[in-house]
Amino acid sequence: ACSGGGPPLKPRNQESEGLVLPPPSLSLAMASFEKKDEDEDYGEPRGGSMFRGVDKAHVIQEARAFNEANVDSSRCITIMTKLLYLLGKGENFSSKESTESIFFPMTKLFLRDKDEKLRRLMYLVIKELKPDTDCVIIVTSTLTKDMNSSNDLYRANSIRVLCTITDTSMLMNIERYLKQAIVDKQPLVASAALVAGMKLMRTSPEVVRRWVNEVMQAVQDKTAQMVQYHALALMHSIKSTDKLAVSKLVSTLTKQQLKSPLAMCLLIRYTVNVIQEGNSEQARTYYDFLESCLRHRSEMVIFEAARAICQMPGVTQRELTPAITVLQLFLSSPKPTLRFAAVRALNRVAMAFPLTVTTCNVDLENMIADSNRSIATLAITTLLKTGSESSVDRLMKQIGSFMSDIADEFKVIVVDAIRALCLKYPQKHRILMNFLSNVLREEGGFEFKRSIVDTILVLIGEIPDAVESGLGHLCEFIEDCEFTFLSTQILHLVGEKGPKTSAPGKYIRHIYNRIILENATVRAAAVSSLAKFGASVPSLRDSMVTLLRRCVHDADDEVRDRSTFYASVLSSGDESLIKRLVTDLTPMPLSGVEKALGEYKESGDFSQPFNFTKAVVAPIASPTKRKDQPKDTAMANVGGA
Repeated sequence: ACSGGGPPLKPRNQESEGLVLPPPSLSLAMASFEKKDEDEDYGEPRGGSMFRGVDKAHVIQEARAFNEANVDSSRCITIMTKLLYLLGKGENFSSKESTESIFFPMTKLFLRDKDEKLRRLMYLVIKELKPDTDCVIIVTSTLTKDMNSSNDLYRANSIRVLCTITDTSMLMNIERYLKQAIVDKQPLVASAALVAGMKLMRTSPEVVRRWVNEVMQAVQDKTAQMVQYHALALMHSIKSTDKLAVSKLVSTLTKQQLKSPLAMCLLIRYTVNVIQEGNSEQARTYYDFLESCLRHRSEMVIFEAARAICQMPGVTQRELTPAITVLQLFLSSPKPTLRFAAVRALNRVAMAFPLTVTTCNVDLENMIADSNRSIATLAITTLLKTGSESSVDRLMKQIGSFMSDIADEFKVIVVDAIRALCLKYPQKHRILMNFLSNVLREEGGFEFKRSIVDTILVLIGEIPDAVESGLGHLCEFIEDCEFTFLSTQILHLVGEKGPKTSAPGKYIRHIYNRIILENATVRAAAVSSLAKFGASVPSLRDSMVTLLRRCVHDADDEVRDRSTFYASVLSSGDESLIKRLVTDLTPMPLSGVEKALGEYKESGDFSQPFNFTKAVVAPIASPTKRKDQPKDTAMANVGGA
């Protein structure tokens, strides 16, 4: 019923589903042409777009029609629609163009034409043009007259326009009308005034704070649900700077029963905010209110209450149980939105209270076959968080058939969940590693492949028994890897970990194949990896020197330089030299060296050579170790929440 800015919570619309919609003003303007084909009247072919070839100069010239003695409403509607189209595209109008050519002539139409569609378009154009203060005075009296009109649509629209174009100094003149509109019996008018109040809170908060009595009266109104919703949002905005006042407002309203489901959702959110601010005295009362909302007749309110309980700080497992029960019921809902919302909430709870969510595992397993891939992916990741060691084998079989049917962005989320599961149950690393290896050989993009490689690197670093099997899987992968970054990363790891395994010689074939078959970047990484085997395994040193000398005539300078350098060092027989130049890591992190080099380059002073001491000297952690970080936020973005 209302346009313009809304409160923090708003009903779900098509924009939240990822659709690109035209501006509301343009949508309304285009709707004016649905009843008859007026393109033919003004030279447009039947079925053609009225916006084809529209330009600013042409529209400004057409706007002269506003000054004609006999106003043609249909033609004026067409012109205003084109004008809104240009404004929506971001076309800039000079002050002279917007005032003298458009605004002044258009204001005359308020007195000369009573066409309702034209009137509504005039409201929209004035809002979009945002005329100067000097020009606003001209139209203020007309809009004020519309605020007292018998036509509710005129009243609501005039309120929206006036509050958009009026500054604080002129707001005093219409404040009385706005306060009357807030308690008006017509929901359209009341909501327009309340939404206007929320906009004015950003520019004239001291004026809006004087409306507390009227706004509270609207909050208590149980006849119009949207009015109650907007009134509560405005009341909270008015009191937001006073924590005690907000607490009293929430305490008062939680003892009542708001009729609007949207208002109840807002109240639940405000209640959680008060709890998070540390009001321990009222915490039990507020929790009882949230628990009572789980029995509300609106599914929206039930879910909001369940989610609020799950997100409460310091919530116990016993307090979570009612919310989990409600979310479990939503898992079998025929509505995809409810199923998605419930499984996402459970997914988040499972990170802190996996045992509490295990009661939903049967329902979650049934959701793996859900036609909505977002829901199925969340169900899988939740099961991986709540699953026991004995259920790993069964889960892997279910996921195997599931992975080929989903997009890479969902696969990345599943892989991250598998990583967490493997770190939780390291005894199952063989099953999980084999699964990752099989998935790694399937088709997929860079981010998907990278997530698998990173997961295997983490498992190799955290689980000693997984080193040899992990290196074997990675060596098989680089035999047919199209991503240079991943190949070099794996070759570096093989050079670090391979010499320490029971049979280091088995990796040499995979490394040397890269020198024969790959691009220069990968060949250089392979040369360095061979050198590390020669430095760390004396029995392989002569063979490595032979292989390195085969590369001294490579077409790439970097490969030639590396092979010549490493062959010379390994042939020297000086163990301390070999250790210092081949196997030892740099004494400073590469990120520090990179930063210092960047600063050196930006300084522009190259009279002195670069000094490595400027880089931060610090111990370097193993490149394979990193903390497991589940990407639940990515899943939220995928779901459009």
